Amino acid sequence: MKTTNFLRLSILLLAIIGLSLTGCKKDKNSDTSADYTSLQQLSTDEESVESSMEESMNEVNNVLSGGNLKSTNQRPCNATIDSTAVVNDTITIYITYNGVNCMGNRFRSGKVEIRKHIGTHWFQQGATVIVKHIDFKITKMKDQKMITLNGVKVFQNVTGGLIWQLGTEFYTIVYKTSGNVNITFPDGTTKTWNIARQNTFAGSLPDNLSLTSDGFGAADGYENLVAWGINRHGENFYTQIIQPVTRCQNCSWDPLSGIKKHSIPADSKSATLTFGFDSNNQPVENECPTKYKVDWQKKNKSGTIFLWL
Repeated sequence: MKTTNFLRLSILLLAIIGLSLTGCKKDKNSDTSADYTSLQQLSTDEESVESSMEESMNEVNNVLSGGNLKSTNQRPCNATIDSTAVVNDTITIYITYNGVNCMGNRFRSGKVEIRKHIGTHWFQQGATVIVKHIDFKITKMKDQKMITLNGVKVFQNVTGGLIWQLGTEFYTIVYKTSGNVNITFPDGTTKTWNIARQNTFAGSLPDNLSLTSDGFGAADGYENLVAWGINRHGENFYTQIIQPVTRCQNCSWDPLSGIKKHSIPADSKSATLTFGFDSNNQPVENECPTKYKVDWQKKNKSGTIFLWL
């Protein structure tokens, strides 16, 4: 009887030890390297900054085009325009914001300053102006998250022509934006990013414009960069446009197609963003997108997530 009890006790102890070792082994092998938090945050941040910046630069373009603001359906709502400042050979135009944009999806405040030479006419090929964002605050209405932009950019009309001339005198018009922007994120983190974006407009007014974006920046061996700098996690990142990103006016300029890639070499991780998905994570067909796909990789780990625009 004692022998039987001893055997039972021994088996029970061995089972407990086995479970303990299994648990320890599982804990030991759990791999935190699969954490893609900073990639997900960078993807969200970069898209938010780009869409806000694109809207602002489109409005700068409209102001420079002069006299046809209403026809583009992009006139700055809840904003005043002052172009009375002239010093020597430079005209300074201020756009002062305080209210919701025309689409009703962002609340904006602060200023945008445009400086151009008196002899510069925006419709001319190669015309160049300096654009400065001054405490330009953008709050998304759907989640009340705010970013603040400060920075200086060179804005160039590469081909010449004005947007309202598309479909008549021009089939495409190309603009380039380069410079840097200091971004304050919703958590109070502040970082500086470099920007190098080329935009090609096509289509026609009043509401059939399309926009294709490419990156033309280069740094540290990376080409086709549209943005690079330090993300809010303190990591150096590089964002390339692998396949041109397309947007259209009647979808509130949300990205319909194209591929971007975020690279964070110091931590051996990257994320490839593919645009043009619906709420069910399916490619869009004859509808506006609401999501985009993120294929992430960190060392030997990988996965796929879908994020809302």
